[in-house]
Amino acid sequence: MYETASREQLRRMYAEAWRKHRAGEALEPLERQIAELVAEHPEYLPLLEDPEAALGAEFTPEGGQSNPFLHMGMHLAIREQAGTDRPAGFTEAYRNVVRRLGAHEAEHAIMECLGTALWEAQRGGRMPDEQAYLECVRRLT
Repeated sequence: MYETASREQLRRMYAEAWRKHRAGEALEPLERQIAELVAEHPEYLPLLEDPEAALGAEFTPEGGQSNPFLHMGMHLAIREQAGTDRPAGFTEAYRNVVRRLGAHEAEHAIMECLGTALWEAQRGGRMPDEQAYLECVRRLT
């Protein structure tokens, strides 16, 4: 049975992956992906290099802060979707957006589509509409 990680466990995983990367230690595949994402977001380094601060940090729209863990998690989700072609047709749409914007900026643009799909699903108490999400990504090209 799949066990969902707590917020604290996820934040520790990000901080530990970065610590291991900096120390030159062997990384598991997911840790390697996380370390690559952290390297792409140097603005998150102070937080990740102070794990205790990371654990207690609150990120609220009212505070004008975006959640770096959510942000990096969305990057991971998008890369996973591109690697598995889920929803079907996503990989091609992803590649088209990457050709237009470059990989990192493409993922930032796709995050808007993903965030909307997740918000609408949560608001409606249903699974995300994969086709609406895919169409949103296709419109980015």
